[in-house]
Amino acid sequence: MPQSGPQIFGDSEAEALSEEIRLETGQKPNRSIMESSIEVSETPEGGLYQIVTLLGLILLAVLVLAFNLDIGFVAITIGLGLSLIAPTLQKRAMGQVAWPEIMLITGVSTYVVVLEKMGTISFVGDSVAGLASPMLAALLLCFIGALVSAFASSTAVLGSLIPLAVPFLQAGTGVSPIGFIAAMAVSSTIVDVSPFSTNGALVLANAQGVDREAFFRKLMAYGALVTVVAPIVVWALFVVL
Repeated sequence: MPQSGPQIFGDSEAEALSEEIRLETGQKPNRSIMESSIEVSETPEGGLYQIVTLLGLILLAVLVLAFNLDIGFVAITIGLGLSLIAPTLQKRAMGQVAWPEIMLITGVSTYVVVLEKMGTISFVGDSVAGLASPMLAALLLCFIGALVSAFASSTAVLGSLIPLAVPFLQAGTGVSPIGFIAAMAVSSTIVDVSPFSTNGALVLANAQGVDREAFFRKLMAYGALVTVVAPIVVWALFVVL
């Protein structure tokens, strides 16, 4: 009977192995068989495969950083090579991939990039920077940075919003450029706990032994609270004081 209700994560390798044994034998495997199978897989052969995987990660870093190759294409190529080396191990590895989080981040990131290409974020930033009150404009820019960063990359948000604020800072508004940039940086990075952000999604994907839906709601509530409160606090600390 399929499991109903919130799924409890934390033993996805054993679950994937159980499904593999059931498909091969047509029987429901017991716990002892699963544990012995996992122990068998932890052989020197598996240790050699881990070394090859670490070498693949090093190769990925070298090719991307030194030769400026596309990280997605290189990662998929290395992953394909590893799967060809040990295809049996990859069956269980695929069961541990957090596909819902991958689809979530991919969809949200695509939407934010579309907004950036359409000029929506630039339009909002220019409109806020043109307000009569410099302090209010600085606060709203911190809010925009926090809100957009909660759904996208913090580095990309800072790279797009700080240039928009340069005319605002050069207009003799009395706002400290160093304080404003510090407030923007903190506002845009502290919201990375959001489950819609990359870091928050990784935390959610690697949470073990918890109710995933409940943990998602807690992360979302905490991320929303930080998105609302953090810009006000850092604005008061770095811009006002």
